[in-house]
Amino acid sequence: MTTGQEILVLGGSGVDTIVRVDELTVPAGDSVAVPAIRDYVAHTGTGVALGFHVLGRSTAFLDLIGEDEQGELVRARYRAAGLDFAWLPAPAGTPRSVNLVDRQGRRFSFYDGRHPEDVRLPADFCRPRLARAAHVHVSGLGICRDLLGEIQRSPATLSTDVHAWDGHAAWAENYAYGSDLVFMSAATVGDRAPDVLRRILTRGRARVAVATDGANGCWTATRERPEAVHRPAVAPPGPVVDSNGAGDAFVTAFVDVWLRGGDVEAAVLAGSASGAFACTRAGTHERLITRAELDEAVAALR
Repeated sequence: MTTGQEILVLGGSGVDTIVRVDELTVPAGDSVAVPAIRDYVAHTGTGVALGFHVLGRSTAFLDLIGEDEQGELVRARYRAAGLDFAWLPAPAGTPRSVNLVDRQGRRFSFYDGRHPEDVRLPADFCRPRLARAAHVHVSGLGICRDLLGEIQRSPATLSTDVHAWDGHAAWAENYAYGSDLVFMSAATVGDRAPDVLRRILTRGRARVAVATDGANGCWTATRERPEAVHRPAVAPPGPVVDSNGAGDAFVTAFVDVWLRGGDVEAAVLAGSASGAFACTRAGTHERLITRAELDEAVAALR
């Protein structure tokens, strides 16, 4: 690891409005009473940046957010946490999503993806922080697309999360084929996950590719072993109440172990423990696992 800024996270802040429901279906009639609806500072960049920060890593986060009420929620959350955050105004405002969460903690998200297609995080804004980074995590968003080449030419390692990519859509290819560590959800690809991971490794520069699959565990593939291996999930340390943020928690702990020289098996164990912990907490990124808690959870699983 280089000295100075260890981790740089680019893009992916926003606000979740979480609605707790009995089932992920629309009931009969035109309304239904639900528990109190709450807004949370959320989205993937928030989870990764705060996750690294809480684990004790020096972390910087750069993004575009709105000069609106939601943007102030975001800035206030990071100020309270002590996270190093710099931002530029987003012309369409702060990204939002409405997430339904059922009694089993499963969620379905309506994400507004409001950044216009041509809006980008400027390279001049990011370059000073990039020069100090040992590792960069890029959210798979259009605003970061033009930064990949510059990151690839730097000494920093690069990770990304292409979320529920279908393995074909062109928007994710630069991220999937241009990063050292590639994370995705198996929610869309399902049984095709091993084939998609193999293609990521054979067509791109990835050293490791991972498809998380919730309670079903995850698939991992490496450059040395591109045939995907299935790894089971771990039992959460308490009742599952909300799966929002579990994937980001997995990514953060996995990358943390990988940066410390751990192998894929150790990284998956840490990621799984971190993701399971997140599922036992309501809201998105409200309570992240600490270094001591992660070490204790991993030790109990060995």
